[in-house]
Amino acid sequence: MSSYKSALRHHARDLAPLATLLVLILFFSVFTSGFFDLYTFSSVLKQASTRAIVATGLTFVLLCAEIDLSVALVATLAACQMGVLYKWILDTGPAVLSAAAPDGTFTVSLAGALLVLILPVLTGLFVGLLNGLLTVWSRLPSFIITLAMMEIARGLASYLTKGAQYPDMPGVLPKAANEGIFLGSSFELPYSVFVCGGLLLAAHIVLTYTRFGRYVYMTGGNREAARLAGVRTGFVVVVCLAICGMTAGLGGLMNAGWLNSAGVNQNQHLLLEAIACVVLGGTSLFGGEGGIKNTLIGVLAFTVLDVGLGYVTWVDEFLRRSVMGLVLLAALLLNGQLAKIRQD
Repeated sequence: MSSYKSALRHHARDLAPLATLLVLILFFSVFTSGFFDLYTFSSVLKQASTRAIVATGLTFVLLCAEIDLSVALVATLAACQMGVLYKWILDTGPAVLSAAAPDGTFTVSLAGALLVLILPVLTGLFVGLLNGLLTVWSRLPSFIITLAMMEIARGLASYLTKGAQYPDMPGVLPKAANEGIFLGSSFELPYSVFVCGGLLLAAHIVLTYTRFGRYVYMTGGNREAARLAGVRTGFVVVVCLAICGMTAGLGGLMNAGWLNSAGVNQNQHLLLEAIACVVLGGTSLFGGEGGIKNTLIGVLAFTVLDVGLGYVTWVDEFLRRSVMGLVLLAALLLNGQLAKIRQD
């Protein structure tokens, strides 16, 4: 009987995020005008893409019972680095990175575009790697290390841009973030869905079917037991934080493409949104519970809430962030209650 109750509670925890998503869709469909249509669905997919990319890396970190508070500013740093580097290539860059256009202006060559797109992602990877190494070496909580790294990334982004906005970037970014494949007259499947979908699939395979994925869950579930079982828990933490930094850098580029500019004031709410997405999906803040499928549901639920609130006329635009904060608070409280259930 006790095993039956335990299984029932386990399935209830798994189904709760999906039920939340369905309730949100039903609520906005019934109580708002124009929400339930293909255009809204396309908008949800566009806005969900950047959040899904960043939340994917954050899922790895939370699963091993750590946290990364620097993701939003690492994303901003990557976007600013991309914008500054692109402008430098156009203005004074070497010939191998630029090419003359028929009208006498200069454009960025394929090699230059690859450099502009790859280097910021590698910067994010490096910052995440540094977060992991410092966390393991110092034995300080990761939130302290990443909080300091957040300010470092903010300062570097400000130094690079001097507060300026950079609208020039490789054309593939705004195309991938804002355009898509039309499937009918009113539905556009964004190209960004293929980017984040591929990333989510790869992350799911790693966490579900590889030895490293099992080590991530073991490290988050009981680090001391994992260490005694021969798992290099420090290595797992470093790799997870490095993955998180890399996805933050990629998410920053995608968001810059969506906004058609790069600047230091972007991604102000990305940390809250990414954490909310992961937690709403049911991934535990205490490690060892959850996964990419949970994160996908959480991203969709949060984005449906964000887009749906735009259709609610009685919610002031300036109150939307407060509503988002309340949703995150409720998710955190629910997460804590589920953690107690797991211990019973």
